[in-house]
Amino acid sequence: MSAASGFDYIIVGGGSSACVVAAELVTRGKARVLLLERGPAKANPIMHFPAGYMKFLAKDTYLTMHQTAPQPQLNGRGPIVPQGKVLGGGSTVNAMVYMRGQAADFDRWNKAITGPGSNNDGAWSYRDMLPYFKGQEDNDHLGGEYHGVGGPLKISHLGHTSPMTRTYVKTLQGMGIPYNPDFNGAHQFGVGFMQHTIDWKTHRRCSAVDAFLAPVMDNPLLTVETGATVTALRMEGDRTVGVDYVVNGSRKSATVGAEVIVAAGAYQTPKLLMLSGIGPEDELARHGIGVKVALPGVGRNLQDHYECPVVATTKGSFGYYGQDRGWPMLKAGLQYLLFKTGPVSTTGVETCAFFDPEGNNNEPTIQMFCVPTVYLDRDVMGTEPGDGVTINSLLLRPKARGSVTLASKDPFENPIVDTQIFAHPDDLKTTMAGFRFARTVLAATPMRDLIDKEIFPGADVTSDEAIADHCRRTVKTGYHPVGTCKMGHDGDRDAVLDSHLKVRGTRGLRVVDSSLMPTIVSGNTNAAVLAAAAKAADLILA
Repeated sequence: MSAASGFDYIIVGGGSSACVVAAELVTRGKARVLLLERGPAKANPIMHFPAGYMKFLAKDTYLTMHQTAPQPQLNGRGPIVPQGKVLGGGSTVNAMVYMRGQAADFDRWNKAITGPGSNNDGAWSYRDMLPYFKGQEDNDHLGGEYHGVGGPLKISHLGHTSPMTRTYVKTLQGMGIPYNPDFNGAHQFGVGFMQHTIDWKTHRRCSAVDAFLAPVMDNPLLTVETGATVTALRMEGDRTVGVDYVVNGSRKSATVGAEVIVAAGAYQTPKLLMLSGIGPEDELARHGIGVKVALPGVGRNLQDHYECPVVATTKGSFGYYGQDRGWPMLKAGLQYLLFKTGPVSTTGVETCAFFDPEGNNNEPTIQMFCVPTVYLDRDVMGTEPGDGVTINSLLLRPKARGSVTLASKDPFENPIVDTQIFAHPDDLKTTMAGFRFARTVLAATPMRDLIDKEIFPGADVTSDEAIADHCRRTVKTGYHPVGTCKMGHDGDRDAVLDSHLKVRGTRGLRVVDSSLMPTIVSGNTNAAVLAAAAKAADLILA
């Protein structure tokens, strides 16, 4: 086994949060940093084009496909949940939507870490987090109280939208949902066009690598190893002193002077902690792993966004079906290369609406996307691609909590992901309400003028029982797993982290990724992860 030493910090994982923290530690902290990413250093150049990610959605080239545990409440289904496996993580492979969440989301975080008898100092409220959001942004046309300009992360509105997308927005306005020009501003409620992490100068994806890591890649203080799977944290008592990892079959180790920062994502981070003897005693004993730090919350509190579709065919081509082959593909490619416009310049996920279909909450409970084509995930059967529209109703704040546990002691085996989708009856109830509302959109003017017929699940699916069955058969991930190493106050036995993101009961160990969230944010999670990482860097360097 080869060994390396002299690093101040080791970062396990190379996703969004890792890129932010590594850049800050090197530039501001003048620290020597080793970053270990199990995926490749670069993705296919097509991924830089806004529409390019669609070519890889169903492939495992840059994704780890987790087959989740069968769910009795889903009639035995275990939906597939992917996780990014490339430098930049989700920011390199996602749909580039930039959505912070609601102010109340971060106020809930703050409340979670300042419970009765807590010694934590808080500072995770929306008021505390807003400067980090603004500081990272270089927004194409928004500024003022809620937005920043001049930061490393390029944020823009799409330069191209489909006729279907524009009709969707107009239809919801006619149904009483107000137009919202800025989902990242004063409030989320309404319908509008989303902002994306797309460089408004080059019209290319702006991943966390592009924004944060690339500018420091040539800094001699930073060492990046890709294709590196970390197999264990090296512990001396309660202190983390390094890591063991494997690159191309060769076993390596590295020691650290200050801290190891785990940023492997909501599935792999708890797995690594448990493999290293940090976690629930019964789970460690089940696999013959000696307990170094007993933390019952490791792997618990899993949350994700889940969505269900309604699909209709259209009377013509109002979206993007067929734009990826033949003459339409060549035409779209030339249009993008010459003018940076057209179908290649869009993510296809152009608009959404935030609302409460049940009318019981002050905050939106559903995020409803319009996808201007017939589209279902790889493990959901029932339609063929074609001209049409797919409306997905996404549950923003599920009440059920899942878990991540070990499948074995093998560090190369994926963990067991138990989603617990719809295990709480309110989650199914709210999702069904969102589905029903999506149907009313298809039937409302002017959307109905474009619609031929509903093909999935079909207009004959009308009873509560039939709609519930449809939701159970088709529910899919929103690709936003969080919470499996949550931060919390001293009296919360399931809190893995304190307010400074230090792993409780250890020294020299922090977690900085989506695992830290006590509760999921109301929207796509990448923006919140990036901002949390910027705050984490301040905490580390304080």
